[in-house]
This record gives sequence, C-alpha cells and structure tokens, in this order.
Amino acid sequence: MTLASREAAYGSWKSPISADMIATQTLSLGEIAVDGEDVYWLEVRPGERGRHAIVRRTADGALTDILPPPGEGRPTYSSRSLVYGQGGGSFTVSEGLVVFVNHASTGTHGDQRLYRVNPGRTPVPITPDTGGKHRYGDLVIDRSRNRVLCVREDWRNLKDGQPRVTLVAVDIDGQKQTVLAEGRDFYSSPVMSPNGRRLAWLAWDYPCMPWDGCELWVADVDEDGALHHPRLVAGGTTESIFQPEWSPQGELYFVSDRNNWWNLYRLQGRSVVPVLESRAEFGAAQWSLGMSTYAFISPRHVVCAFNEQGQWKLGRLDVVLGQFAELPTPFTDIAQVRGGFAMAYFVGGGPEQPASVVRLDMESCKPQVLKASSRLPQELTPYLSRCEPLHFPTTELGEAHAWYYPPKNPDYAAAAGEKPPLLIVNHGGPTGSASTKLDWTIQYFTSRGFAVVDVNYRGSTGYGREYRLSLYGNWGVMDVDDCANAALRLVQEGKVDAKRLVARGSGTGGYTTLSLLAFRDILRCGTSLGGLANLESLPEQSDKFEAHYVDQVLGPLPESRQLLQDRSPLFHIDNIKRSPLLFIQGRQDPRVPLRETEEMVRKLRANGVPAALLTLDSEPHAPTHADLKKALEAELSFYSRVMGLTLAEPLEPVVL
Repeated sequence: MTLASREAAYGSWKSPISADMIATQTLSLGEIAVDGEDVYWLEVRPGERGRHAIVRRTADGALTDILPPPGEGRPTYSSRSLVYGQGGGSFTVSEGLVVFVNHASTGTHGDQRLYRVNPGRTPVPITPDTGGKHRYGDLVIDRSRNRVLCVREDWRNLKDGQPRVTLVAVDIDGQKQTVLAEGRDFYSSPVMSPNGRRLAWLAWDYPCMPWDGCELWVADVDEDGALHHPRLVAGGTTESIFQPEWSPQGELYFVSDRNNWWNLYRLQGRSVVPVLESRAEFGAAQWSLGMSTYAFISPRHVVCAFNEQGQWKLGRLDVVLGQFAELPTPFTDIAQVRGGFAMAYFVGGGPEQPASVVRLDMESCKPQVLKASSRLPQELTPYLSRCEPLHFPTTELGEAHAWYYPPKNPDYAAAAGEKPPLLIVNHGGPTGSASTKLDWTIQYFTSRGFAVVDVNYRGSTGYGREYRLSLYGNWGVMDVDDCANAALRLVQEGKVDAKRLVARGSGTGGYTTLSLLAFRDILRCGTSLGGLANLESLPEQSDKFEAHYVDQVLGPLPESRQLLQDRSPLFHIDNIKRSPLLFIQGRQDPRVPLRETEEMVRKLRANGVPAALLTLDSEPHAPTHADLKKALEAELSFYSRVMGLTLAEPLEPVVL
C-alpha cells in the first residue's frame, strides 16, 4: 500500500474506467484497403446506431467519409455484408472507385445490393433490388474487365433450408452477373493474378469448417472473363488453406496447416513448396470473409503477422533468400494486414494500445496510428492491468494456456492477507482465441479489484492444428476442464481467493460458463451473456456457416442427440445447487430463445438458487450503448451482492 492509497476490499474499488466511458467512447475498426497512396478502412460508429462508414485517408493526411452521412429524408448507406451470417469483404477500391455492399436501414436485412461510389458522389446501385435475397461479400475489382468478383448468396432458391452460394462477376456499369463457379457449399477469397489471366479461390463443403479443411483452386481466365481448366492445387478435408495471394510477379502464395502450423507456401509449376516453416501460425480461423495476415510490400518482400503462443507479432520475409526477421512493435493483436509501396497497414492493438488503424514505414519500422478505436487518456494508464502468460497442466496429460490480469488500481490496496476474486473469461467460437489487446471490459473489473484469467482452452487458435482440433468430440469437457484448471492453478499459486471464483462468457463462451456451473462445483457465481444452453437446438438456429459446426465438434443429429443433451446445461440445470446466476439476454437473440433462458431462471429459483435476468433490446454479443452500460453495471452489482461487497460507487441493485 502506498501513502496515497486507501484500504478497501478487492472488488469494491472505485475506478475512472466507467461503464459509460466504455459504452460511449469506443468504435470498432474493421476492413482495410490500400489504393495507391490512399488507405481506406471501415468504422462501426456507435453514435450513428452502428453504421459501418468507409473512411479514406489521403497521402496528405486528410480524412473523408466515402458514404454520405445519414440525414432526414436521405437514404442510409452502411458498408456491411451478411454473407454466411458472418460477413466480411464488404468493400473494395481501385483507382478511387469504391464498390461496397449496402446494409441499408430498410427491411430486416437491408438491401444488401452492390453500389459504386467515387469520393464526393452519391452511391449508384449496380445490382438489382431483390429485397435482400441476394447477398454479396469478399469483393475484389477486376479493373481490366470493369467488373467486381465476389461471393454471392442466393436466398431465393434454398437448398435444405440454406441459400445457394456461387462465385460471380458483376459488371460495374450494368446489372449483368456471370456465375464463375458453383456447386460447392462455400466459396471465399477470389483473387486475380496481376496480368488478369488467372483466378484463385477457396472452396469447401459441409461438414467442414474452413479451419478443418478447404481447397485452393486456380483457373485460367480468357479475355471475356470466363474461367477455363479449373484445377485443385492444395487442400482437402484434412488441410486448411488460408488467404491465397498473388505476388507482383504472378506467383501464387497461400497459408496451409499441412505441417500442423499455418505456414506460408507458394505454387511452383504444379508443386507446392514451403516459403517459411515455423512453429507459429501465419493464418487464422476464417470466421469472416476478407481476412488477411500478410501482404507484399515489394516484389520480393512480404510483411507477415504471425501468432506465437497466443500472441500476434509482425515480421518481414524476403521470399527470394528465405530470410525472416521479426519487427519490433507495441502491437500484440494484428489483423487486416495490407501492403503499399514500402508500407504496411493493419488493425493493431496492444496491452496499452486500443485497436487502431496503423501505418508502418518498413524502412524506419516506425508505426503511425491513423485512427484509434478509443481514446486512452494519460491519466488512465496507471489503472491498466497488463496481462501475464499462464501455461498450466490440465486433463488427459495436456497443457493449456491463458492470460492472467492481476488487480490494478493505484488508489486502493486490500488488507494484508486478502486475496482477490477471480473472473474467468471464456472466449467464443469455440474456435477462437483470447486477445491481448486493450480490452476495456477486462480493465473495468481489474481496476475495481478483480483478477481476471482469459483462457485459451484446448480448441483455441494460435497453438497449431492439433491443439485447435483437440476439442472435437470434447466440447463441454476439455474447455470446461481447462477453465477450471486455470483458476485452480492461480489458487495454488496464492494469487486468487478459492472461494470467490466467478465466470462470464457470451454465446459459446457463455456455454462454457454454464457448463462450469452445471458440471463442476468450483464457482461462487457466474454470468451468461446470451450463453448457449441447448446444443440440441443449435443447428436449427445457426446461420449457413455454422449449420454443421456441431457435427464437427460433437456429432450430427439424430445419431448424437443423447450426447448433445448430455453436454447441454439446459437439461442439467438441477445440478446447480448453490451458485447464483445472472443471465443477460437479448429479447430477439436468434440463437438463444428468451423462453429457454426464462425457463432456466424459473427452475433455479424453484430450487432455491438465486437467479437474475436482465433483458436487452440488442444482443449481448453486440450491445448498443445504453445496453452495454446497463449490462456492465448489472454484472458488477451482481458480483458485489453475491460476495457481500460494499461498492465505492453505488449501483442499482440486481434483483435476485
């Protein structure tokens, strides 16, 4: 304890990192595109009701919104794709011309039409209005033929309740659409060679997810744009391919996990040869379209993001000599890597760096933040908890990984001998990962005296294919074991209070939280933010992309019905004897019916277990400003009531 700090119980401290600040001052930064000396990016603006705005930054530093602002009587333009339910690749740019997918404010799904727009002009539609029945994503401009290549979902002709997917070419000046490839369940990543004579793309079929197995195809392209002699060059059901990319000389590069790690390869003639082999991941789980982890910055140099032991780094690769060097940056979470001449652009974040659009001069290696997702006032820096890696033994003689955040607040100290409560955070996916970039929600709790452990349980990305696929057949067991063992390891090390272990998670992370409560007996309480509770009904409520995800991680229906029920907390809610539960639930959540959550609350209360339900107008996975503030404050109030804490900042009590 310092002279300036006061004594107070862990979990009760007052912090300047408020729920209101988190809700109102944070925007999301997404896709990046480079066009000559100009760079474009996507901003999801909470102050504009979540509109996806395209921003251009010119060489002189001037910022311009490409899409007209919303206004009275004017149409709303928002660049957002809904393909596969995950979206991505919603805009592309070439020589100042922007083509984007519009998620307008009219209708349930917007119009989802393609529009073209030049800076300062009004967007012009280039596809017909189908009422959102046609959806587009993964856009790339084929300028020599004046067309856009993309993935198209057709909801007018459903197959087994799912839309048909094709690769199409759309004329920029007209409404003509030409099907380039069809017959597969999924397509992604169309890329045209520099001379316009070859096209590469990815394809895969159910039940595979793209990180399980997918195929890389190449075809010749004639002067009219038709494809000829398509051929499979890499991939299959047991090899995951990520981000095909053409070099300036016309060589095809791609990422493959054929050696257990997502490493970089290239096609030489008919042979696939490694460019760089390393025990690190140069790719990621393709949850959305338009993802990128590497880019050419000269004819022989590539800038690469790579994940080593769950943490992203940046490197430069000489593809001629095979020399690779790590680049020192403050960023530990890197995505959307794009290249300009001797420049790299990406979305990067770090322990004390909010997610930001960054330009990196490859000569000086000096990063410049072009746009930050949130402001980090200097006075808040002393309150930030920096994560520490945690590697620990777990079941089946395995090892799992996590990031541990100790409590941090210079204004307070706990009494001698007191240990902090631990908040176990479960990431979604489950094929996802815990990020090390500045997370205001984690800091909201650590600055109030909570310890936090963000677990990369078996099944997480960043540790190789074998680790990633080890959860298959074991979902609801290994992830639960690993979260429990992360907490118990911290208890053994004397860092946290064994009697005050709590957990939170949303979606599939909420499923792990509910499973910890239903199948283990270590938690004091837990919070489920739209957590999945009934795996049996999940396939019916999933979008096209995840419709057979459960087939992979557990097994298909009806053969695996009993297993799905055995692993579903909904059917074992009576196992929860003493741990209070807070449910934060969206009224219109498409994946978790409100009636199921209300049923669990009724059963818990009937069994004498305190339970609270907070319903939101938005989804807990992507709450609005008001809902995010309400949810965070309710969660803190819930923990304080369960653990008998007197908060330094009074909040509205949660009704249990």
